[in-house]
Amino acid sequence: MRDKQRKNGEFEIISRFFAPLAKAEPGAFALTDDAAVLVIEPGHRLVVTTDTIVAGVHFVDAGRPDRIAAKSLRVNLSDLAAMGAKPRAYTLCLALPDNIASDWVGRFAEALAAEQEVFRVTLIGGDMVATPGPLTLTLCALGDIGEGRELRRSGGRPGDVVYVSGAIGDAALGLRALRGKLPAIAKHHRQALVERYHFPRPRIELGLRLGGLARAATDVSDGLVADLAHICAASGTVAEVRAAEIPLSAAGRSVAAAGAEWIPAVLTGGDDYELLFTAPPASGEAIASLARQLKLPLTAIGRLREGGKGKKSVRVVDEKGAEIAVSAGGYRHF
Repeated sequence: MRDKQRKNGEFEIISRFFAPLAKAEPGAFALTDDAAVLVIEPGHRLVVTTDTIVAGVHFVDAGRPDRIAAKSLRVNLSDLAAMGAKPRAYTLCLALPDNIASDWVGRFAEALAAEQEVFRVTLIGGDMVATPGPLTLTLCALGDIGEGRELRRSGGRPGDVVYVSGAIGDAALGLRALRGKLPAIAKHHRQALVERYHFPRPRIELGLRLGGLARAATDVSDGLVADLAHICAASGTVAEVRAAEIPLSAAGRSVAAAGAEWIPAVLTGGDDYELLFTAPPASGEAIASLARQLKLPLTAIGRLREGGKGKKSVRVVDEKGAEIAVSAGGYRHF
């Protein structure tokens, strides 16, 4: 931040750009204290989640603060959605390199304000430091949920149907498009894939409505196979997924039609932030009704089975029941 704003210091930046984002929460004290105080209603529980995004790892262009603001907030809200919680507030920690100007900070704050309007959340605190790089953001999102209504990974049972919302694979294919690794597809399809990578859609309303229907849930952040494996590990089950049932968007289908190797991206690519959940077969009609109400596809893609020593946690099969080799389980930082 090599400009006049840098010289004004951390508190001037907070007062100018970020305090306005906290005005909806009295307990944030206009970001003038070291902590916020939230009132939780009787019978409700506070849900807390934290994610960090890093330049060069989670986004490829630090010059677009609108995209960075959207993704950093939305990936946290997706975690709340996966637990069935209603988003309420968030904290923000910024590690800003020296080459980030106050103009960038201003545009980032404006984008956050727009995101707050869409998702009805408010900033309540955080921290800001200088760093030699790279640009790093950590958000902690807070939500509330009725006591005993939280959705966890550990609730899956043998016989449960595995569902996924929306379409899978778009974000991974969008990243390939940004890197010039997609075949020649229509421009509008390419733009749709890139948009899904930059602007995930946290399924908040779906999460709120899954209470009493779903037994286990998570969001697809590391990849479909990897995140389903998390449910299996927590629930003591294994899963079988039918590749032909995995829902693709029109843009995703266009990639498949062009002859590209799309299955790895769909099975192991992360950043979709759709909800992956399991439910007993008896919930099928209610889930179909919910899909119609939300105008959101909720697709049955497989089943949970009894777990056991030596069994593969997630098995993906083709239309004939033959196993499809999955070379990687999903994205890993380490």
